[in-house]
Amino acid sequence: MKKDKQLDIIEEFLRNGEKDREKYRIGVEFEHFIVDSKTFETITYYHENGIVDTLEQLVENGWTGDYEGEHILGAHKEDKVITLEPGSQFEFSINAKRDIRELDKEYREFLAEIEEILEEKGQMIVSLGYHPVTKIEEIKLLPKKRYDYMFNYFKDKGSYAHNMMKGSGALQVSLDYESEEDYRKKFKVANGISPIISAITSNIICFEGEKFEKKNLRNLIWLNMDDGRSGVVKGAMDEDFSYRKYGEYLLDVEPIFTMKDGEAINTGNKTIGELFDTEDYTLEELEHLMTMVFPDVRTKGFIEIRMMDSLPCPVNFGMIALLKGLFYNEENVEKLYNIFEEFTEEDIYKAKKDIIDKGIEAEYKGKKVKEWSKIILEIAKDGLIDEECKYLKSIKEIIEGELEVKSMNKELFEKIRESKS
Repeated sequence: MKKDKQLDIIEEFLRNGEKDREKYRIGVEFEHFIVDSKTFETITYYHENGIVDTLEQLVENGWTGDYEGEHILGAHKEDKVITLEPGSQFEFSINAKRDIRELDKEYREFLAEIEEILEEKGQMIVSLGYHPVTKIEEIKLLPKKRYDYMFNYFKDKGSYAHNMMKGSGALQVSLDYESEEDYRKKFKVANGISPIISAITSNIICFEGEKFEKKNLRNLIWLNMDDGRSGVVKGAMDEDFSYRKYGEYLLDVEPIFTMKDGEAINTGNKTIGELFDTEDYTLEELEHLMTMVFPDVRTKGFIEIRMMDSLPCPVNFGMIALLKGLFYNEENVEKLYNIFEEFTEEDIYKAKKDIIDKGIEAEYKGKKVKEWSKIILEIAKDGLIDEECKYLKSIKEIIEGELEVKSMNKELFEKIRESKS
């Protein structure tokens, strides 16, 4: 009975996330690295004139600091939020909006403000899928108890679990759903296109201070991270996938820590199912448990698409536009669902592995990823107004080989090489 009650609560939570189409919004999280402008070594929380100093300068500019004890660990202003990831990755998020142009405007305003602060200190903010120079053992964890728990937990997991925690950067996009049937179709489609999206957005030029010779580091890291909480949600490609099925997946995952009265409590190897008390829980605790799974596509009262490297402008907004065009047009969702209806989890994993070495030239269910990229790009155009279609230009150039995301950071790589010689 306990499990049934747990599933009832999770199902109700996800059902409460349903929205009428006119209320659909797009949420975005942009992760960055703060580095020294000359050496490109990481600037962490602990450096003199480091992340703490930057956050305090933002507070002087009118932001409100977010603290854990005596430590400032983020800031917020109006509908904008800055948080820090375990290795001091600088994450910026904006309250969900309908219009991509509004997101673009607010993001560029943030960049202008932060770049002015950093320039005075000989630092810069970069959008990359992995840290350009500093090795993972040299990056200190933030002073958060929860990150200590995570770090220790991942010691006996995949070989790249700590690289994921402290060295990776991502672009994450959140989208709404109208009903359980709409959710089921969108969740399946999002997983179906996940290898394509990861191939298009591969943006890693260095790994542990050396040039990365393969095509996709993100897939390599996440396929060697923690199988129990990453990859494709078990059952996501099944015809009977549902809110309840997502709940079943969730209950089998070990959350590492839980939150009680604002404090992180280590939970060891206990699963969410063993820990989730249906009689004495808060919404905050439930929402936390739902964030402790890291699959390519996650549900938290919205669908979060998580397989993209952190990207520079304008490619980041090209991807946001692509996803809006695909998922916020009913005919497009149906068209994509019909395409990916017969795809399986095995098909997705096979493609993800192939993409590591071959990039968009990899095979995926009878077509090259490059061909699939062209197909979804054409579909996306039908779901956008003309002003939003302009954002797709950079994506088209990547697919056609006119632009490589990594080449946008070519100058950065050359400077890194010069700084090391």
